[in-house]
Amino acid sequence: MPPVLVVNAMKFLESIFEGALWNSRFVIFSAVIGSLVAGFVIFYMATVDVYFLLQHALHYASLPDDARKALHDSTVTHIVEVVDGYLLATVMLIFSLGLYELFISDIDQAQGSRASSKILVISSLDDLKGRLAKVILMIMIVTLFEEALNMKVHSPIDLIYMGGSIALVALALYFSHAADYGAAKEEASGEPKNHED
Repeated sequence: MPPVLVVNAMKFLESIFEGALWNSRFVIFSAVIGSLVAGFVIFYMATVDVYFLLQHALHYASLPDDARKALHDSTVTHIVEVVDGYLLATVMLIFSLGLYELFISDIDQAQGSRASSKILVISSLDDLKGRLAKVILMIMIVTLFEEALNMKVHSPIDLIYMGGSIALVALALYFSHAADYGAAKEEASGEPKNHED
């Protein structure tokens, strides 16, 4: 076989393999659609919870004092659960949009629209991780708040544990905002980011 034919055959096989490899990224569609559907399901469930919460709250004024107090406490707990649900649905939505933008294509409406939020425009995997981490941190804070509402204090150590968990959450929020402030300050000054570690 002449060398030219061998080279052409190798280039042809290489182009077929590279094309198949490049098109394999479309398997991400399953994760994009699955995350989007899961987000819609959680939005639906949280909205149904809000509907039933409103039905119970309509009778709030007509209840006796002890029943009103019990309804108040359970309503606050349910509202925290609803917020938790909406935050989780938001995580799924951001994850779905981020995967699509990273692996498939940029979303043209998000790029050119003034109304689109910057949180929905994902430019790198680190960008996606950072945005998801912020929302997950909010979910953890809401979950801690929910647990604190239901916590029964049996000894002084329980209060220390609660105070310690609140301090850790505050510290996590501080570091999260400090990183954002540092990045914004760096962008404003025009200094290039140093990625060397």
